[in-house]
Amino acid sequence: MAKTSQTLPDLPSTLLIFSFTVLFSTTLGLKNQEKLSHLHFYFHDIVSGPNPAAVWVAQTPISKKSPTLFGSIAMFDDPLTVGPTRSSKLVGRAQGLYGSASQSEDALLMAMNFVFYEGNYNGSSLSVLGRNSVLEAVREMPVIGGSGVFRLARGYVQAKTVTFNATSGDALVEYDAFVFHY
Repeated sequence: MAKTSQTLPDLPSTLLIFSFTVLFSTTLGLKNQEKLSHLHFYFHDIVSGPNPAAVWVAQTPISKKSPTLFGSIAMFDDPLTVGPTRSSKLVGRAQGLYGSASQSEDALLMAMNFVFYEGNYNGSSLSVLGRNSVLEAVREMPVIGGSGVFRLARGYVQAKTVTFNATSGDALVEYDAFVFHY
């Protein structure tokens, strides 16, 4: 029968890994327990009027013929407010892009940052990247990160269209964000 040899971990290596872990977690500010925050706000996607907050920046030759505007891309810098009216308190901006990513349904690829200006979240942001099937009552997209208070964030957002004006293209969307962060 062959003898198996069991070795103890190398003590200096173990101490080095432990020291690195402590340094890494201290540097990133991970001393505290992870918490869950729920944020609620309204996203005003304004594509009409003299000062739109969202503009179409690219289209393919087939985009205008497509019922879904497939291949069209818009950049946006939309206001985020506490309530559903445009005059409601501004708490931040949604900045990013969305593009029509489906040939058969109204579905967008959205890449955006929610940049917050108020309260405990002032100067912090959340990054969202996902599919937004705009005709569904509730859409869910992943939170893939953040900055400031939301460094190393993970979670999801739920979007619900409150109003959509088919003539102007303007939309009001209610957002609920559920975010784990330190």
